[in-house]
Amino acid sequence: MNTPRKLFLHAPGIHVGGGLTLLQALYSAADSCVDFEQLDTRAAHLIPPSSAERHLIRPSLFSRLAAEFRLQQRVAKGDVVLCFNGLVPLFRCQGEITVFLQNRLLISTARLHNYSLRARLRLTVERFLIKNLAHRVNKFIVQSPSMAEQTRAHLGPNANIVICPYIANSRRSAVVTDRERRFDFVYVASADPHKNHQALLRGWSQLAEQGIRPSLALTLSLDSPLAAQLSDLKERWGLNVSNLGPLTPTEVGSLYAQARALIYPSFTESLGLPLIEASRAGLPIIAAELDYVRDIVDPVETFDPHSPTSIARAVKRHLGIVSSPQAIFGPEVFLREVLQ
Repeated sequence: MNTPRKLFLHAPGIHVGGGLTLLQALYSAADSCVDFEQLDTRAAHLIPPSSAERHLIRPSLFSRLAAEFRLQQRVAKGDVVLCFNGLVPLFRCQGEITVFLQNRLLISTARLHNYSLRARLRLTVERFLIKNLAHRVNKFIVQSPSMAEQTRAHLGPNANIVICPYIANSRRSAVVTDRERRFDFVYVASADPHKNHQALLRGWSQLAEQGIRPSLALTLSLDSPLAAQLSDLKERWGLNVSNLGPLTPTEVGSLYAQARALIYPSFTESLGLPLIEASRAGLPIIAAELDYVRDIVDPVETFDPHSPTSIARAVKRHLGIVSSPQAIFGPEVFLREVLQ
């Protein structure tokens, strides 16, 4: 008699952001078939109890290695391991390995100079591991066509890649009148460098210099350096920007109901959950002209995410503010300027 195959969920490091949202959505699905789970201890209170055998992993090297060893010892032939953290197990397992690749930085060669030294070291090691251990993986699951294309280019044509995006089942939102909307724009994102708040805030400063001050809601950690920088810019330019701090999924849904549009300047995303959430909430989207955006939504305006001027111009177009292009003169005017 054959022993029934088990599903092992391995999710160290998943405790904030889109990864946590997707993990919570997975647990919200009825009749979960997970038999064995390893979760980050920082997310334990955010994940509902289940019938699976649960182990908690602390954010330490020893705890992570112990979890990897436990996985190797417990997985039998025919079992399925779902690596929710996007990494391949360090120790070879007998079962079938499925990696849910939800961090585009892991398959990118882009420089990491904007990240802290600790983050650069971690991402460099993780990039090395996924590149060199990819042959152990039976299946990579990604969330968009552009992510699949980049993964195949990075890992080679033999990688088995499946596109299967998902988010939590949407709930019906209450009808909100335009008068009840507090913010012209909202950007739901952490303070990570690739989220590109710097260009966004420079664009908002350019608008303020022109006497245009649309309201903007951000969700930055209150103790982040970026939050302190925002306070300085608000004082200097009188920006109409509110930092609400990190929000729960329910609070994010309420925020969309208070906004008139989503702005999304991120340089890179594997999916971009706020794009889908805002679209389902009926918000117009002003976003970077990048593949990951076009994979999942049709923005009403786009911009060059590297250019604060382009961001400011897209905002003005959306607000219906007409800007005249630079006038072009003849050589006579140029000479007159020289001789004045």
